[in-house]
Amino acid sequence: MLVMASNGLFANPSKGKKEDTNSTGSEFSKVDRTKIQIVRDTWGVPHIFADQDHEVAYGLAWANAEDDFHTMQELLIAGQGRSGQLMGKDGAKRDFLLHTFDVRGIVDAQFDSIFSLDYKQYLDGYAQGLNAYANSYPEEVLLPGLFPIQGKDIVYGNVFAACIVSGGHLEVASIINGDYDGGSTWLGSNAMAFNAKKTDDESTILVINPHQPLEGPFSWYEAHLCSNEGLNILGGLFPGGPAVFLGTNENLGWAHTVNKLDLVDVYKLNMHDSKKRTYKFDGEWFELDRRLTFLKVKLSNILTVPIPKLTYWSKHGATIRSKDGEYYAVRMAANQRVNTIEQMFRMNKAQNFDEFYEALQMEAYPRYNVVYADKEGNIMYLNNGLVPIRNENYNWASVLPGDTSATLWTEFHPIEERPQLINPECGYVFNTNNTPFNATCMSENLNPMDYPAYFGFEPGDNNRSTRLVELLEEYDRVSLEDAKRMKFDCQFPDSSAFLSSVDNFMQLNPNQFPDVAESIVKMQNWDKRVDAESEAAGMYLLTYHYIFEKLGLGTEAFIEGMDVEDNLFIEAVQYANTHLMEYFKTLDVTLGELQVHARGDKEIGVGGFADALAASYSLPYTNGRFKTFVADSYTQFAQWKDGELHIESLHPYGASNREWSKHYNDQMELYANQQTKRMTLNKEEIYANAEKIYHPK
Repeated sequence: MLVMASNGLFANPSKGKKEDTNSTGSEFSKVDRTKIQIVRDTWGVPHIFADQDHEVAYGLAWANAEDDFHTMQELLIAGQGRSGQLMGKDGAKRDFLLHTFDVRGIVDAQFDSIFSLDYKQYLDGYAQGLNAYANSYPEEVLLPGLFPIQGKDIVYGNVFAACIVSGGHLEVASIINGDYDGGSTWLGSNAMAFNAKKTDDESTILVINPHQPLEGPFSWYEAHLCSNEGLNILGGLFPGGPAVFLGTNENLGWAHTVNKLDLVDVYKLNMHDSKKRTYKFDGEWFELDRRLTFLKVKLSNILTVPIPKLTYWSKHGATIRSKDGEYYAVRMAANQRVNTIEQMFRMNKAQNFDEFYEALQMEAYPRYNVVYADKEGNIMYLNNGLVPIRNENYNWASVLPGDTSATLWTEFHPIEERPQLINPECGYVFNTNNTPFNATCMSENLNPMDYPAYFGFEPGDNNRSTRLVELLEEYDRVSLEDAKRMKFDCQFPDSSAFLSSVDNFMQLNPNQFPDVAESIVKMQNWDKRVDAESEAAGMYLLTYHYIFEKLGLGTEAFIEGMDVEDNLFIEAVQYANTHLMEYFKTLDVTLGELQVHARGDKEIGVGGFADALAASYSLPYTNGRFKTFVADSYTQFAQWKDGELHIESLHPYGASNREWSKHYNDQMELYANQQTKRMTLNKEEIYANAEKIYHPK
């Protein structure tokens, strides 16, 4: 079995060095839990204090498990290839991907050499914390034999997640289904940074605002990590994440937004006519490495059956047989660079721009834009991602020939060759998942001609970036309140590809359609605001939900526009009228009455729309309403002014995922009203206002 080793060449993982462990399964000593304190603030957010970093990791694992042990286990189970035992057929698809990408084999091959000793100890501390929780509450463990875990188990799950984030699963699905089209995966986010050249008080401001699912393994958990070894950071992480993924420490902070880079390549292998599983490469014939695995699939609460599946490996990497008998290889960085989580940890501990950039030079993150700010006034936009150095004689956006080493890349563009802006003269940078060539004022933007086309950058702007530029042009200088106003903005831009694509509807004569004339007029007079009080926005939500269903469109239509005939528009308005009369007995229904933010016993009407700065993506719910499922999933404002750090944050629900907890949904009113809670890194203040102080078990 061949895998990519850390030097960029293929090696056999079975020859990887085995980790020396003691009888407890760890080479490190047992963490003394009495040296760790978890301080819960009035919002239930955990602040973890300990002397050493790995002790903080133990406390984080424990606190996160107290709040959401179920979701944390999902990633561990996926990394162990046991999702089928938990989720049935849907979980078995995850297990198949894990084996296809050889995640465990590659991690095993690299683990000892690629991770530093202190970070392995950090992972071990985290694993000990989870093991302790599982031992204390065995009734909450989802699968027998899941615990105890080791640090390596955390890496398995994170590398698997990186493969999904990179879009590898979409390519595999396309090959298996026989409809390869080069799919992609990305969600939305906003990020802004301003320094003294743009702020009204010469402060530095960072706005962190990912748009992710509000629940599940890619939702956000807020925590503060503090040690006497330089760790002191508050921010968001995914459940089961061992460090802050985006946030702020005393000296600096950063946001991530998803970028649309070409990170996965697909190759069609040239197979021998008569020799099974034999492919041609540089004029020679090689046999595919074939591996048989048994996916354990739960069919009922008492029945789990093993399903045999074959996976393959070629010189290009993971190889899949399509339903028409062809073989394709899928190659990406995500299952080659396995130390993403250590890079995250180094970013957490960075104390200045140079240290942060040095952490980025580990080049382990498969994707994500970075928007950065610090107390010295440095700001940066970086279009980050592990893009291979490719032969420009080939079309990398299509299926590639797999019979030549000319398409077999082994190196990546270093960080210095990726689009980046550091301290532009106009004093601000931003990204809203738009093109990297609109990240600051027009006169200082980068030139796309300076980069190979195979990077696969976003082609242009979206509604959010267009609107943000409109807002920025209104301010000579911005305050923290101005930054909040821009982030929570509910106005669509004056023009965009989406708005242009519905011009024909805006020109219709309502009198020609008397049964829906009132609604057409309402929509044609729409002021492009998507706040909770807008009736026209509610009507648009219904009509476009209907149109998208009819045409099989996704939310990308809000960015790219759509081609809709007049009769379908009218049909959609008729549907909206019928829907409103059936469920609300009136056509005068606001967006906030139609779209709700709901959890537990709380349901609150909210504004926001797909691809608005105040983003809300919603799905049909109950009683004719829609429920948000992707939106402002974590928001943080950080301001460095006169040597002081001011932080405000907001979670869509609350600190706990336990229905019985008072922090299960206690931030929902703030969220609906676009308000924030004040946070701090100051230890004395945190202890003085603590709701609860305790040691993990």
